[in-house]
Amino acid sequence: MSYVPRTDRPADKAACYAEVEGEILAVLEGEPNRIARMATVASMLADAFDSYFWTGFYVVDPDRVGELVVGPYQGTLGCLRIPFGRGVCGAAADTGQTQVVEDVHAFPGHIACDSRSASEIVVPVFGPDGGLIAVFDVDSTEKAAFDAVDQGALQRLLSKVFGAA
Repeated sequence: MSYVPRTDRPADKAACYAEVEGEILAVLEGEPNRIARMATVASMLADAFDSYFWTGFYVVDPDRVGELVVGPYQGTLGCLRIPFGRGVCGAAADTGQTQVVEDVHAFPGHIACDSRSASEIVVPVFGPDGGLIAVFDVDSTEKAAFDAVDQGALQRLLSKVFGAA
């Protein structure tokens, strides 16, 4: 199957998420490799939403307990490593809860990988066994770019892509 990027996406955010979710799941059908799956999700979501400034994964490092290492992403240079509990990504990894941050500059301990980021959503990614495998991070140059629609859609998509086998 070949993928052709869409230029006529729905203006409604929820409808756009539903459409791109279907496309992502179709492209990934039968692909078992986790890195390929992450790269595809990051690429297709970055392409689908103009407000996405940085889109990608920080993967749990199996060799360094309590630390995330940058994985597949789209955007400017990302931080290479983030300890659990530090910044928005570290908070999501530490708590296992999605973090929706309207103003990253007001977030205690925010890590400024790129000073142009203004808001952020970070979703924990769990594998089939329920263990944390990564966090999915999206930054925007606009304040308050993310809401409950983004949270629900991203949590659902990531669960389908990386959860139950």
